[in-house]
Amino acid sequence: MEYSQKTKALGITLLELLSEALGLKSFHLKEIDFAEDHKLYCHYYPPCPEPELAIGVPKHTDRNFITILLQDQIGGLQVLYENQWIGVPPIHGALIVFVGDFLELATNDKFISVPHRVLANQQGPKVSVTCVFNAPSQTAEGAPRLYAPIKELLSDGNPSIYREITYEDYLSHRLQNGVDGNSPLLRPGMLI
Repeated sequence: MEYSQKTKALGITLLELLSEALGLKSFHLKEIDFAEDHKLYCHYYPPCPEPELAIGVPKHTDRNFITILLQDQIGGLQVLYENQWIGVPPIHGALIVFVGDFLELATNDKFISVPHRVLANQQGPKVSVTCVFNAPSQTAEGAPRLYAPIKELLSDGNPSIYREITYEDYLSHRLQNGVDGNSPLLRPGMLI
């Protein structure tokens, strides 16, 4: 419980810093509920006797605003950079922060959700703890919540590159197309 509370506080601080980096007031991202749906997931991966035959966790982007990851010393996390998989070596006590698809959408590509994967390996067991800040699917009144780029970040020279989307439509598109590492965010002209 204490770790959950501390990661939530860290997430709020990160959202404040990201708001300022965008030229917005520090509370902007928190004020639009980016920190409301906070969850903690613990992952356990047993040793894999034949990792070359296993998928591990396939290429994907995160379906939230931000993810804070505490990985163990075994590693296996890789990020896609310039069409190459780069290993992220574990550093004791270090946290990894991922931008999720909904932060990419909200910032109109100012922050990008990076594809990543986790390789299976013979070492183990592998343990990681993930704290995610999800997109609330409904408004306070219970209506489906629409997500779009933040209006203050848009201008004639920087128009919206995303269509409005509900969390349900996003998930539906993701489930129909599988987790293939391609973002299900809807750019103008794309159909669900």
